[in-house]
Amino acid sequence: MKSCGSMLGLRGPRLPAAGILLLLLFLLLLLLLPAAPAPHRASYKPVIVVHGLFDSSYSFRHLLEYINETHPGTVVTVLDLFDGRESLRPLWEQVQGFGEAVAPIMAKAPQGVHLICYSQGGLVCRALLSVMDEHNVDSFISLSSPQMGQYGDTDYLKWLFPTSMRSNLYRICYSPWGQEFSICNYWHDPHHDDLYLNASSFLALINGERDHPNATAWRKNFLRVGRLVLIGGPDDGVITPWQSSFFGFYDANETVLEMEEQLVYLRDSFGLKTLLARGAIVRCPMAGISHTAWHSNRTLYETCIEPWLS
Repeated sequence: MKSCGSMLGLRGPRLPAAGILLLLLFLLLLLLLPAAPAPHRASYKPVIVVHGLFDSSYSFRHLLEYINETHPGTVVTVLDLFDGRESLRPLWEQVQGFGEAVAPIMAKAPQGVHLICYSQGGLVCRALLSVMDEHNVDSFISLSSPQMGQYGDTDYLKWLFPTSMRSNLYRICYSPWGQEFSICNYWHDPHHDDLYLNASSFLALINGERDHPNATAWRKNFLRVGRLVLIGGPDDGVITPWQSSFFGFYDANETVLEMEEQLVYLRDSFGLKTLLARGAIVRCPMAGISHTAWHSNRTLYETCIEPWLS
């Protein structure tokens, strides 16, 4: 008896045995091929954050939140060293401590890292870039840091040296005893330039303003940085003059000379002129932000920091 299919004329041609074999091989190959990789987010370079005077890692909780929102998956390390009053330790001591902390992070990031360094921490980071032979810093973001020094009566100074005003603080800061305090390491009195050059054990050295045997090597190391981002503003209220955040500073008449007028730039003593010539300096001034708000201001982050966290 014929099947229903045969009676209805629905029986199709049989597939040749060779065709069946090829079909089975094709299906087997599909099973053996690896699955297509799932799309993944871009990989961001690790970010290292260095705090300022009397700060701690807790101060940067908002910044950490912003980075996690805009660059998910970024490894961010807020270094918890020299917190609070320990931040008054001599800056070379801090450079050594922070250097020991950042070296293993850099070693695990062959693609490079970003540094965000706030206030006094910006000077620590600049020294790190000078003394570390093999650093791999892509963006060094200097956040309201007195890069050319400090010359102003702030609450910090009044607390530390209650009987001294800025006009006579050089008597303390330019002594061996004074240089044991971090603040004095970058105290820059424009009326006593000779004393500053002779007594400063930190700023005058990293600026290349005083000869020392490591000057050439430090300049070469500093120029390894991919980009220098300078951030500050006229309403800071602590950094004095505020243009110090952009390597500007007072002359002997307390007139502010911009970076391009400074001898350290004109002589290219540690590499500023070279960096600018290759387009590697970004200046991001912003008004309306007080000194303690730089690392928590969302607009500032989106405008001046986030674009450089590749």
